[in-house]
Amino acid sequence: DDGSIDETVAVAGNLDLELIVHPHNAGYGANQKTCYIEALRQGAEIVIMLHPDGQYDPDIIPQMIAAIREGRGDFVLGSRFLPPSSALAGGMPKYKYLANRFLTTTENLVMGTQLSECHTGYRAYSRKLLESVPFLRNSNNFVFDTEMIFQTQHFGFNFAEVPVETKYFNEASSISFLASTQ
Repeated sequence: DDGSIDETVAVAGNLDLELIVHPHNAGYGANQKTCYIEALRQGAEIVIMLHPDGQYDPDIIPQMIAAIREGRGDFVLGSRFLPPSSALAGGMPKYKYLANRFLTTTENLVMGTQLSECHTGYRAYSRKLLESVPFLRNSNNFVFDTEMIFQTQHFGFNFAEVPVETKYFNEASSISFLASTQ
């Protein structure tokens, strides 16, 4: 929990899971850093990051794990753009679609990659990658995700992509436009 002010901690405390609580909101990237360090400390060989807003289908987790285990990638992205029109079919607002297409195209040109999507909230990392890239130096904000992609490319790790169906609804993707630009 990254310093939430609702009942998240109380509800989670009644579940059979290990709860880690930041005493204040440290930020989107800081939350991932905490989780990745803890997963590595507990011996995880593969770490999945899935936005908790219910937008992404969790049924592809076995495919993401298989991509890492089979050596197809150390960083696996759940892509809403495989096939290319599937994000719009899933209800992605047109402005988000256009912004994602523009940013992903620009990032691919800079990195020399051909990823279908760089801005997914569904990722899997190998232990080797997390132990190799200096992610603790990354931003505590939303740019953390982009930094992870650039570091993966810079350090010579491979990417894989798995198609994912999404559902867009009012409660999903609460990030504001301003926060997403920082």
